Amino acid sequence: MTTIALPVVAIVGRPNFGKSTLFNALTRTRRAIVGDEPGITRDRIHGEVEYRGKKFELIDTGGIVPGDAELIPSEIFKQARVALQRAVHVVFLIDGRTEITGSDREIARLLHKLGKPVALAVNKIDAPVREPLAAEFHALGFEHLFPISSEHRVNLDDLLDHVTAGFPKEEEPSSGPDAQEIRVAIVGRPNVGTSTLLNALVGQARSIVSPVAGTTRDAVDETVENDGVRFTFVDTAGIRRKGKTTEMAEKLSVVMARKHMESAQVVLMVLDAVEGLVALDATIAGYAHEAHRPVILCVNKWDAAPDKSRKKMLEAVRDHLKYIDYAPVSFLSAMKGLGTGQLFQAIRRVREAGGKRVPTAELNRFFEHLRTDINTKIRYITQASVHPPSFIVFKDGRQPLHFSTERYLMNQIRERFGFEGAPIVIRTRQKSGKPKMEK
Repeated sequence: MTTIALPVVAIVGRPNFGKSTLFNALTRTRRAIVGDEPGITRDRIHGEVEYRGKKFELIDTGGIVPGDAELIPSEIFKQARVALQRAVHVVFLIDGRTEITGSDREIARLLHKLGKPVALAVNKIDAPVREPLAAEFHALGFEHLFPISSEHRVNLDDLLDHVTAGFPKEEEPSSGPDAQEIRVAIVGRPNVGTSTLLNALVGQARSIVSPVAGTTRDAVDETVENDGVRFTFVDTAGIRRKGKTTEMAEKLSVVMARKHMESAQVVLMVLDAVEGLVALDATIAGYAHEAHRPVILCVNKWDAAPDKSRKKMLEAVRDHLKYIDYAPVSFLSAMKGLGTGQLFQAIRRVREAGGKRVPTAELNRFFEHLRTDINTKIRYITQASVHPPSFIVFKDGRQPLHFSTERYLMNQIRERFGFEGAPIVIRTRQKSGKPKMEK
């Protein structure tokens, strides 16, 4: 298993100086959460930038507070150090409207010791009249200084020209252009182990793991290769009930977690074997089902479960998570790395199942032998699309299919043709010819 390699550029600096805004501007995405609260970014956020034919990996780090012994700030510092070790160039971002502080000097000393190229980006210089404010930051001892505005994209080309000066114009992926890629969202309620699972899958401490619920806020992703397939795992923020999300950053992270489910090709939903299933698990299962993505249920912390009966746990899962009764269940311990290796093959299976297509003739030969609702006359059925597998049922009468008939059809399709882990969509079409979506 190898990681996809590109030149790495890391953005570092103190909290609330605009690192995430710069990251979003350079990657032309909204991957990093931006807000007025300091310390919003905690994990390393990765993105890919292409500038004038040159590609590189950009890392947004959490705000560094040197010497802070608190758990979260110290873990942020640890994550930033990992980014700095990987980086071939560092962008040290500082707020041009502030004075130099002891923390700025401490970060500067750390970067000087690092011995890597550093571009000092003085942010929030959004007009020429403000550029003289940047001059005083030469005192930090860096040769290359760029007055910029992340928000208004001022002077970003100058910064990028300097940073990418030595980068190659063409960077071929290690496994060739035809390699299959699967994007996987890891979801669950806070503190069930989504970050620990990401770390286990990629083989490094990629996400901050702590006993503090809600530590992950941004969606943290990492791309690895396994048996010729690239897997991009996205560790989303723990999803809370709406009434429990008070901070702006947490509210945004929940919204973005749902968006990442919708953009993923497979969803890993993490459950806690120690705490058991709760109502919020069913809510998240509903989100995953609404996203129409293949789902794998990961019963985490199985090594510490008070009752090791897999049969009882499976019954509890199927009873509580009725929305996704089609999802396979995997028992694992992300902390100890037990059962995580098998997830790569499971992800490939459910992804392939979601793309399966059944010929119309084969479908209708099969359905000739099925019993359906006595008041429903089905003329024929055809598969309309894949990802998710969608079927159109042509029938007499204007009444929609009864729920029980619809479920019967779904179950029979799944039993006969597979579609492991993938939701099945049934639409009906009456004589009027207008389709009506049932699921």
